[in-house]
Amino acid sequence: MQTRRFGRTNHMSTVAIFGGFALSQATQEEADRTMEFVIETGINHIDIAPSYGHAEERLSPWMPRERQRFFLGCKTTQRTYEGAAGECKSSLERLQTDYFDLYQIHAITTYEELDLVTQPGGALEALIEARKSGLTRFIGITGHGVLAPMIFQEALQRFDFDSVLFPINFIQFADPEYRRQAQALLQLCHNRDVGSMIIKSIAQGPWKDQPQEYLTWYKPFTSPEQIQKAVDFVLTQEVTGLCSTGDPDLLPLVVQACENFTPMGVDQQEALIASADLYEPIFV
Repeated sequence: MQTRRFGRTNHMSTVAIFGGFALSQATQEEADRTMEFVIETGINHIDIAPSYGHAEERLSPWMPRERQRFFLGCKTTQRTYEGAAGECKSSLERLQTDYFDLYQIHAITTYEELDLVTQPGGALEALIEARKSGLTRFIGITGHGVLAPMIFQEALQRFDFDSVLFPINFIQFADPEYRRQAQALLQLCHNRDVGSMIIKSIAQGPWKDQPQEYLTWYKPFTSPEQIQKAVDFVLTQEVTGLCSTGDPDLLPLVVQACENFTPMGVDQQEALIASADLYEPIFV
């Protein structure tokens, strides 16, 4: 599988980053099979969070033995210094590791939340302290929603984050303003040498009142052909990689698509974006 440099961290991350949400509802036996698959495919970057159900507990048995295999990223949804510091230490204990490679402020979706975490006494102060004390090597920020690219451009003006995580898919790029802001953020990341992780790559729309057949909060593409096009589109952009889907049944298809990634030409990308009318964006 192709690897790309994860910004100034200098880690050569596989373009498929294992999204730990896939372990959120797994038994330990199911989690063990998933981790065996992840290792077999050569994935070397994990993204996980304490808000992902049982994910930290299920990954925990693997860390004492396999910690050096992975660039390990974790997150906090806490907005205060005290809350973020406590959640960081709790995650370290659950995952049986002494440090994270990346610790991220998680799920920033409004400017008000950005204000909370960056003000004195906010979560960012705890992450800076964690980096100074060796509990994390790098600091990132994550979020979703239609404002994410704009919010993170502002975030990078306030603090020199090492990474960002936000949504890109070809349906969302049919929104000219979202596309413009996402491309501006990626250019800023390029200029600042900031790593970029992408989520919601295979989203085809919201569930609405349909039965939720997969462990994703959006309705995903499910055929290998659709997933391949969606993955090829995202990885053609100037990003480090994409976080794999939270559904363990779709995980092998997404990983296979990453292994088979073929860059898209401009005409191919535009044709795919033009087909977005057949679907519905998850963020409006």
